Amino acid sequence: MNILEQILDVKRKEMEHVHPSVSLLDPFKTINLKDALSAPGISVIAEIKMKSPSEGEILTNANPVQIAKDYEAAGASAISVLTDKQFFGGHIDILESVKKAVSIPVLCKDFIISEHQIMEAGRAGADAFLLIAEALDKDNISGFIKFGKKLNLEPLVEFHSEENAEIIAELAPDIVGVNCRDLNSMTSDITFFKNIISSFPSNCMKVAESGIYTSNDLKYVSDLGYDAALIGTSLMRTGNPGKALGELVGGLS
Repeated sequence: MNILEQILDVKRKEMEHVHPSVSLLDPFKTINLKDALSAPGISVIAEIKMKSPSEGEILTNANPVQIAKDYEAAGASAISVLTDKQFFGGHIDILESVKKAVSIPVLCKDFIISEHQIMEAGRAGADAFLLIAEALDKDNISGFIKFGKKLNLEPLVEFHSEENAEIIAELAPDIVGVNCRDLNSMTSDITFFKNIISSFPSNCMKVAESGIYTSNDLKYVSDLGYDAALIGTSLMRTGNPGKALGELVGGLS
């Protein structure tokens, strides 16, 4: 059982204790993530992540609201907030506080397996949410994309393996992320971005995730044709994520 399977097992048990929400008729007022990532050059989705299964504790006693403000000031196009508590030290309340503090889109990054989680993200102020292809079947992904769009929430659909590239190509989401972290070994390989880019649906927004630590790494994925990069661990573990983002982006010029 790899780490994703362990997390999903816990997530399913969490959902067993959740009462189904009443369907919402009115869409949320949101900021469009795709538009935010469409500026010239490569955009950065800067992530707030306290810990992870591969890194352990990343930044103890972090102040998510201040980090979010610093990210925005440093040039982030959007902010990703890990809301899973057990494995990543997050919470939906953190996302809500961050959203109130910034004027750029906020992505709810969790292991979504139910419509309830998407509605919860919207209520907390999320503009977008993550779907992981390895965690869902094709029908689930399609259904969650449609459900999110009814609520005016933009899905970022992520995949880790070539096996799921075909499914993503068929579904053709507006925003697609490829994560270069191997779910079995938990190691990242930045060259995967080059190997897989031809598999992306045409006209989608391409996001590179994991394995980006330096300005050279960011330039590498930009030169490959990616529109954005989602960066978290390398920023958070410096102790001053906003400053680290400023230096990372500044190194491109």
